[in-house]
Amino acid sequence: MLIHSPPQTDLGVEWPMKNLSSHFPLQNSQIIANPKQELHHHVNDEARCDWEFNLSAVISSSAGNSDAIGVAEFDDGGGFLATGGIARKIRIYATDTSLKSGACDFYICASAKLSSLKWRPGSDSRVIGSGDYDGVVMEYDLERRVPVFERDEHGGRRVWAIDYSRWGPTLGASASDDGTVQLWDPRCCDRSVAAVEPDRSARSPVCCVEFSPFGGPLVVAGCADRRVYGYDVRRAAEPVFVMDRHEKAVTYTKFMDARTIVSSSVDGSLMMWDAEDGHVIRTYRGHVNTKRFVGLSVWRNGGLLSCGSENNRVYVYDRRWAGPVWVRGLETGPRTGCEPGFVSSVCWRQTGEERCMLVVGGSDGMLQLFEGERKCGDD
Repeated sequence: MLIHSPPQTDLGVEWPMKNLSSHFPLQNSQIIANPKQELHHHVNDEARCDWEFNLSAVISSSAGNSDAIGVAEFDDGGGFLATGGIARKIRIYATDTSLKSGACDFYICASAKLSSLKWRPGSDSRVIGSGDYDGVVMEYDLERRVPVFERDEHGGRRVWAIDYSRWGPTLGASASDDGTVQLWDPRCCDRSVAAVEPDRSARSPVCCVEFSPFGGPLVVAGCADRRVYGYDVRRAAEPVFVMDRHEKAVTYTKFMDARTIVSSSVDGSLMMWDAEDGHVIRTYRGHVNTKRFVGLSVWRNGGLLSCGSENNRVYVYDRRWAGPVWVRGLETGPRTGCEPGFVSSVCWRQTGEERCMLVVGGSDGMLQLFEGERKCGDD
């Protein structure tokens, strides 16, 4: 079984360091990738978990491995969850009702296996976009339950991720095996606004893309050449920064705050970067990740990171410590063949400060919901 296995590209090409003018949302400054310096905080502190997590729901699919969950995504308000994957279905759950009861409200059939889902900003949770294994980006009207937008600009090469901007007129972005990030206007199907090629020499696959959720023109992409690239969408011909520290393909990038980015790689690590100066703030290790997309999500209110693992466990890290603060092995559903299961997607609900919610999807098609509450007496 294959689900979300990132390209294994290991280039021996030296990346030239560049002093590039940044258009970072916070201030104008020069950003230089720095692969050597790492900042250590709380080095003498023992990692502790300030949260009590409990399993509150398990949603099982009778389809087993053929329904492996590749992506889970809450809408902006946290009221709805969408999932997608191998089964070519976008399932929609109301967070407070159907998600906890174990049955989706409804589903929409897609034409190909799904790798990415994103709720379109400003649509009142009515429109969701998807990227698929056939290289197509689609949008669906969830009230009418029909596709309303389609673009195919990646030459049939798999789309690994899509995202929407929250700055100015909404832009969309899709990252693909064809080595490009296509920037497009979701109101227009004619052509892309721009195409970005992070690794022009080898056209390494682009595995992830994310606009800053805090506004501004910054978009970040992770590439199979092991690097994280940042672009100003107004002048996307050259990156405003390149961060180079991972040893293998970068599979996910997530903004923890307006200047802090977390990246994941199949080198078995997460890295938290200060994007203004290119420093690695901390490297997180403990999970197993050598060949799969296992998910990455950050809960900004609580300063928590979560990822899956190829040993079928979910890992939670506190941004303050390098080791995991909570690890949970998942209940498994029916599997065919001898290949072991693994956690293939994770997603935090962003709402709330004293309580949190983490949804975990597995390669066995099972969706598991954990609810957390801050422990009494913790700061």
